[in-house]
Amino acid sequence: MKYKCCIFDLDGTLVNSIHALTYCTNLALEKFGLGPLTEDQMKTIVGDGYKMQMKRALLLAGDEALSHYEEILPIYMEIFSENCLHDLYAYDGILEFLHYAKSCGLGLGIVSNKPQAQAEDTVNGVFENGLFKVVIGESETIPKKPDPKGAKTAAGLLGAKPEECLYFGDTNTDMRTGKGAGMATVGVLWGFRTREELLAFSPDYMIERPEDMTEILKAMRDAE
Repeated sequence: MKYKCCIFDLDGTLVNSIHALTYCTNLALEKFGLGPLTEDQMKTIVGDGYKMQMKRALLLAGDEALSHYEEILPIYMEIFSENCLHDLYAYDGILEFLHYAKSCGLGLGIVSNKPQAQAEDTVNGVFENGLFKVVIGESETIPKKPDPKGAKTAAGLLGAKPEECLYFGDTNTDMRTGKGAGMATVGVLWGFRTREELLAFSPDYMIERPEDMTEILKAMRDAE
């Protein structure tokens, strides 16, 4: 098989975290008498890191001057650090695919725009220990996506060249990340964004169900 590893976005790709993100955002907004936002609204503002998420949340909630922006960030992070696993779960079919990919000898990694600690907490709370060799979140040394540094770092840690990696994600940020890193991109349609958004960034593959990922790998294996 030409690919040696699979690198995944986390929220909206491996796990459905929209309930947790909405819950924590609304608790923070409530401190200022704002909100609540709906889950559908939240789906349009997540994926670019918590700072951008909260800026967009304030704008949607009516704080057009962003007068509470600096104050709400630490409040949100405190709430989120305590509730990041709230009503959070892996999408149906994800675990089966991950185990199949691992059985094919592929290394598994995650690159998230969550801060590093929350990315690790999420992975440890949902998946068994050792399933992913690499979990990378935003940190002082890893900028948030679409900067490709996190994806390239993950590939190196997995012992693969960028062109030997499949990069999976549900947003334009993910497609830009994967392409910027020189990886084949896989747009997933069960996440937070639309088919049209993903198509605008020309993913190499587009899939509607986690089971489709298994079929892609099987086809690649059979073609060898």
